[in-house]
Amino acid sequence: MTEQEADSLPLSQESFQVLWNMMYPPASVSEPFTVNEEQWALESLLPETPLQEDIDVAVFDMHAPAPPQPSVSSLNGDAAVSSTVPSTVDYQGDLGFQLRFLKSGTAKSVTCTFSPDLNKLFCQLDKTCPVQILVDRPPPQDAVIRATSVYKKAEHVASVVQRCPHHEKASEHTEGTAPRNHLIQVEGCQQVHYMEDANTKRHSVVVAYEAPQCGSECTTVLYKYMCNSSCMGGMNRRPILTIITLETKDGQLLGRGCFEVRVCACPGRDRKTEEDKWQEKSGRKLQEKSGGTKRSFEEVSQTAPQTEANKKTKSSSTSEEEIYTLEIRGWERYNMLKKINESMELEDLMPPADVVKYRQKLNTKNVSKLECVQPRKGKRLLRKGEKSD
Repeated sequence: MTEQEADSLPLSQESFQVLWNMMYPPASVSEPFTVNEEQWALESLLPETPLQEDIDVAVFDMHAPAPPQPSVSSLNGDAAVSSTVPSTVDYQGDLGFQLRFLKSGTAKSVTCTFSPDLNKLFCQLDKTCPVQILVDRPPPQDAVIRATSVYKKAEHVASVVQRCPHHEKASEHTEGTAPRNHLIQVEGCQQVHYMEDANTKRHSVVVAYEAPQCGSECTTVLYKYMCNSSCMGGMNRRPILTIITLETKDGQLLGRGCFEVRVCACPGRDRKTEEDKWQEKSGRKLQEKSGGTKRSFEEVSQTAPQTEANKKTKSSSTSEEEIYTLEIRGWERYNMLKKINESMELEDLMPPADVVKYRQKLNTKNVSKLECVQPRKGKRLLRKGEKSD
């Protein structure tokens, strides 16, 4: 394309040669790039201010700004509730916080029973479980009682305890302010709040602390569990713990109590079986500590005669040569015992072969005497090896 044709083109449609000339002068293209021009290009890029010859070492000692520290109220209250692994250690605090339960037996008709040996509550589904709160001094005003459930085993403690889909769906049409997926609910209280932690998604139920009535030292809260321990999709036979805490209005912890819970069809029966197993284990541990072990009756019966025989052999070997005296009353008894003693001494002096022959002769004499005896009518004496008619 010629220059005349390029001049006739509209804007932004110039030829490649025209664009090249516009970007670089012709001298820079035809002439090689010298060292002086390279130094000039580098000097043009550098700032006009000279570089500092001395380096400030204090720059390397500067640290990043520290992150803001949480407030005291969050450490004492909210952090304890929203922690990934809640503490399950009993804490009485300055107020002497304690949990108590009503005494009940192991009958089949019992709907809720507590085992002090196991520190475990056995209850039925959707049945009232009274829990008594005991403190030595009254807590601050507007104090609250919080109850939450966690799994007991370490491999399940990070999971949230909630109801199974079956019981959750069954409670759709029931009236109440409690959420359907909450396992623990409170009965007979108007000031109750069901909460879900924003970080751990754990469920908790909070009620206002009420002072004990006149003549009573405890405050009673009525809890109930809305799902069985064996429900698939819920607890699924995983043991759970219930943590009850006394907190201030700002979330500061004042006391903590923890116990295990089993929701089953027959609380009395399950409590009895688990207590029996616990007693057996505790008895075995005591025996292991004392160094003793249980043995069966067959083992004792087999070892007992062996020990007696060993004792006899040891005592006989040591007492064969010793002489003992007896005081005997009556001449006849003396002569009888004298004959027995002489016969035993003669048996010791005789060789063993003669003793066997003598016993055989005695046996043949006894048989001949029996043959001479005539049996009664209709009867016949049986001999050895024969069968009766």
